[in-house]
Amino acid sequence: MAMEVDSAPPSESIEEIFTDPENEQQNFMKNVMKDVVGNLPGLDELIALVNIFKIVDQHQFDVVVFDTAPTGHTLRLLSIPRSIDKVLRQLIQMKSWVGGLVNAMSGSLGVNAAVNMDAMDEMLPVIERLNKELKDPDVTTFICVCIPEFLSLYETERLIQKLTALDIDTHNVVVNQVVYPDKTKDGEISCGLCASRSKMQTKYLDQIADLYEDFHVIKMPQMPLEVKGTNVLKRFGDFLVSPPDMTNQSVHDLVKGLPTK
Repeated sequence: MAMEVDSAPPSESIEEIFTDPENEQQNFMKNVMKDVVGNLPGLDELIALVNIFKIVDQHQFDVVVFDTAPTGHTLRLLSIPRSIDKVLRQLIQMKSWVGGLVNAMSGSLGVNAAVNMDAMDEMLPVIERLNKELKDPDVTTFICVCIPEFLSLYETERLIQKLTALDIDTHNVVVNQVVYPDKTKDGEISCGLCASRSKMQTKYLDQIADLYEDFHVIKMPQMPLEVKGTNVLKRFGDFLVSPPDMTNQSVHDLVKGLPTK
């Protein structure tokens, strides 16, 4: 099963705070809070993470794969729970003061604009659990995917250092689109462009081997056809589990029996 997470902030939680839909003051404050909450940085990423863990709680799947955005967005995503946790704790400390101020103002104006601030107390355990499970290597691990080129390797190293700082488990690196040139019977590479690409990639593959000698590094070959469709994806997935030995075979051997269109 595959799904796209809807990260739009739910308005129901704000509706629960302001309990009287007929009260003009409450409606005004509710609209203000919706504008504020809707523009909080990182809230959409947080809701996406919460939705993922809701799927995990349903126990319908043995493994849930969360395909993340490029490195910068991913680092922001993973640091959001810790930031939200700090903000929530500060807001909870101010809860009695804010609630008292609003209720006092509503009393002086002769209106009923009582605010239920308990929603923050209910949200904090969710964030705490999210932080805990992201850091539990028995529950969560991060698999880095890169290609053997300078910028991709640089971004991968930045990502792994940040994951380590966040105490998030990572010990797998998938190196995609590795070129294995076709060779003649004499062992010569038959394609000049392929030879140049392979030589360039070899430099970065050596760096990956040095940087991540304690990691499980998987080298995925550049396929001679587009990786889409059930049969091709299954074959490609098999290579992730059991990487092919390319010593004495061509990449064309890897796709034998698969449709070419």
